[in-house]
Amino acid sequence: MKKTVFLLFLTFLFHTQKAQNNYINYGHGFGFQLNQYQNDFGFGVHYSSPVFFNSIGLRLKYNLMFHQHVKDSLTTWSPYSNLSAGLIGFAGMVTPGIRIYGEGGLLFLIPSSSFSSNTLNLGGYGVFGFEFFPYNSFNYFIELGGMGTGSVADKLPNQPIYSNGFSISTGFRIILP
Repeated sequence: MKKTVFLLFLTFLFHTQKAQNNYINYGHGFGFQLNQYQNDFGFGVHYSSPVFFNSIGLRLKYNLMFHQHVKDSLTTWSPYSNLSAGLIGFAGMVTPGIRIYGEGGLLFLIPSSSFSSNTLNLGGYGVFGFEFFPYNSFNYFIELGGMGTGSVADKLPNQPIYSNGFSISTGFRIILP
């Protein structure tokens, strides 16, 4: 009985390692995401570098965000944009089709002149991500994390903060060989 359990364990371990190797090293990735940064909604595109040192990658993102605020007694959304550059650390495969990772880096905000007198705000971000692979060259993802920029809409009443605090993103990524 002990030999059977041991052989089953080794078989499971071998198949788990094989599944992990199918997804860890991939090429260039391009994708689309939907975002919620604090109270602001947005969407954007991103690029992921090939993995190096077996678990590290680079990611660049561009997002068009919309800050909800009151202007002339009406609620409106004013567009602004952000660009982020970060490092990804892959923790490995949880199952043969799910990978987890952490990502952190710099965030560059380009605010709208309708609510801010600044032309550029700098900050940082960090997320935990989950990738779901229906195919080797395609995945869906969800990222949960936070950001800090110190950005204030100084042209609005009460000078509310924006692009600070909790963030969530979801989208897809196409992976090239």
